[in-house]
Amino acid sequence: MKKLIAILLVLGLLLTLGACSKSAPGATSPGNVAPAATKAPAAAVSDTSTVAVGAVILARDDVNEDEIYAFVSTIFENTAAITEQHAKGGELDLKFASSVTSVPYHPGAARYFQEKGVTVAAVKEGAGTGAKANLTFGTGSDTGTYYGFGSVLANYVSNANDFTVTAVTSGGSKANIEDMNANDVQLAFAQSDVMSYAFNGERLFEAPIQGFSVVAALYMEQVQIVTTNGAIASVADLKGKNVSIGAVGSGVYFNAIDVLQAYGMTEKDIKPVYQNFGDSADSLKDGKIDAAFIVAGAPTTAITDLAASGSVYLVSLDDAHVKSLLAASPFYSAYVIPAGTY
Repeated sequence: MKKLIAILLVLGLLLTLGACSKSAPGATSPGNVAPAATKAPAAAVSDTSTVAVGAVILARDDVNEDEIYAFVSTIFENTAAITEQHAKGGELDLKFASSVTSVPYHPGAARYFQEKGVTVAAVKEGAGTGAKANLTFGTGSDTGTYYGFGSVLANYVSNANDFTVTAVTSGGSKANIEDMNANDVQLAFAQSDVMSYAFNGERLFEAPIQGFSVVAALYMEQVQIVTTNGAIASVADLKGKNVSIGAVGSGVYFNAIDVLQAYGMTEKDIKPVYQNFGDSADSLKDGKIDAAFIVAGAPTTAITDLAASGSVYLVSLDDAHVKSLLAASPFYSAYVIPAGTY
């Protein structure tokens, strides 16, 4: 009798183990639900499809040719050391740096690229004739990539040459071009689309501003749609939501408008809020807005800081709407933000 009971107990144990083994790993049956706290943010576990524009450094035409040559050569001859200070240094590439076609290059930059066997599309005639002087470099907000990377570049160039470059915070691309036109700064970061708008007097600019030339294209800036609400899975889900679309008249604003239009939407389909990167991140953290458009090289400090305090999600653009954006504007390129960026 004891042997029979023992056999029955063993058979029961084997049947129990067999039933458990048939449950797929991660299955959500009532007895196998993962705790909500263990769920990783969408941005951390999947790639994000979006579009991007170029991040370009510009210079006033009257900045000395030798100084711009020194600026460019110092950066591109020391990419490894610069990358140790900022990850964006790893994206520096001579071919991409010399690829701008919509605005001519400063003679100092063109000279360096030519020495490296790379020919630019056009060189600004009459530029580069000013006297040597210390330079002020307009970047962006203190939570954006422009300021973080721009500060590293400015410090490195200053330490390697007999002139100084001082990175300063700013209102971003449009403000930088206007400040450069007023000679408040001599170097400036700008989105490639905003740069072209200024040169041609379009969208953001009522009249052409053409007293500047290209120093180098450095990296791609991704259009990042950020939310702390995992239920917002597409651009269409932004309808009726409080969404920051950048400061009024900023490059981010027009990028946001372009993306919304690709999905058949306008500002009227959302509750628009007009904020810069840092303010958008603060509003997301405080629950004042549902999502924000941020256009900057990923990872962006404002989003990284936000992710440190909770779950952050990036909204993907589907392939059909990416193709629509590319067809509508020559300034965009398709881009994938890799999983784990935040």
